Amino acid sequence: MPAPKPGKPVRGSKTGRPIMALLDLLGRRWVLRIGWELHDGRALSFRALQLACGGVSPTVLNQRLRDLRDADLVELLDGEGYRLTKDGEVLLEMLAPLDQWAKRWARKTK
Repeated sequence: MPAPKPGKPVRGSKTGRPIMALLDLLGRRWVLRIGWELHDGRALSFRALQLACGGVSPTVLNQRLRDLRDADLVELLDGEGYRLTKDGEVLLEMLAPLDQWAKRWARKTK
């Protein structure tokens, strides 16, 4: 399945509205975990990222990294590895309030 792009049909949207394309991308298995592992600004090699994610197959990791690079959320630095782009950093910052909400929700539903 190709990487979702705004303006192209994606899961849940035939029009490819930008928010739907983003939700399609973020909803793909391992995407959020990869972002979380890269959130501190340091670059990780493919092997280090695979170990940090704990359980992702090399094939799936390669595909997700390709999707994230196509979306300009992750970049590959020669000799250093993968890291978030500025847009990737901003996106993770914007997800932080959602994380806080989810933690409050979890406490309420115990």
